[in-house]
Amino acid sequence: MKTYIDKLAYIYIQDKKIIMSLSKGKTTWYIPGGKRENSESDLEALSREVNEELSVQIIPNSIKKYGVFEAQAHEHPEGTIVRMTCYTAEFTGDLTAASEIEKLEFFPYSRRSESSFVDHLIFDDLKNKGLL
Repeated sequence: MKTYIDKLAYIYIQDKKIIMSLSKGKTTWYIPGGKRENSESDLEALSREVNEELSVQIIPNSIKKYGVFEAQAHEHPEGTIVRMTCYTAEFTGDLTAASEIEKLEFFPYSRRSESSFVDHLIFDDLKNKGLL
């Protein structure tokens, strides 16, 4: 039986590179985002997570759904699937690692292997669309 982890991700690309975050104590990089709290909508959760991790405010009317990706969850038992709903948006403020985030870096496609399984799918999709 499959178990699903429902997550939101923020795709922000600059110069054909995607913003990636490294949590304190981790070795795998992730596309910024996270899980909903209580009855948050996608947009509420995305805005909160981006602010908590990247120290910026998403501009609500600029949010666009990018797509949904599913893969085996990194460091979870076989059959635990992460379902990542991805959004793009503009923001105000300066990108700065915050909260549990140790570092932020812009990754080219060549650094795809440093990320989680579901992020590999997103990297591939972005590359196929000429965005990375």
